[in-house]
Amino acid sequence: MKPYDRFFLLLLGCAFWIGGTVLYRHRGHQVFEASDRGYWINFVITPVVTAAVCILILKWRQVPAAEWGSAALLLALPGMFGEAALLARFAAFMPRMRPETAGRYGAFLFATYALFLTIAEVVALRAGG
Repeated sequence: MKPYDRFFLLLLGCAFWIGGTVLYRHRGHQVFEASDRGYWINFVITPVVTAAVCILILKWRQVPAAEWGSAALLLALPGMFGEAALLARFAAFMPRMRPETAGRYGAFLFATYALFLTIAEVVALRAGG
């Protein structure tokens, strides 16, 4: 992977986190607090769609399969660090959601990051990376 690609993936990871945070800041109460059914639909669909988009990015950037694990970390780590800070002050950053919703939000984020990182690592291991 070229240095430019590493920097690009890191910036893209920051952009994804900011975009997702802004979206859930404004609409999160409708997803996480409206109904259990809506939450679980989002809990299943969003990680799958997010992983698919990230995989398409890795393919578009022609990241060798053996390097998918490290490339996935470059995409995911900005958001993971950002979410850790956000969850520590959930009420301040997500004022439209009740504080007790932080657990649901955190579980949803954990599932999203875990799915993508697992897929990327499996691909890298199979490629001998």
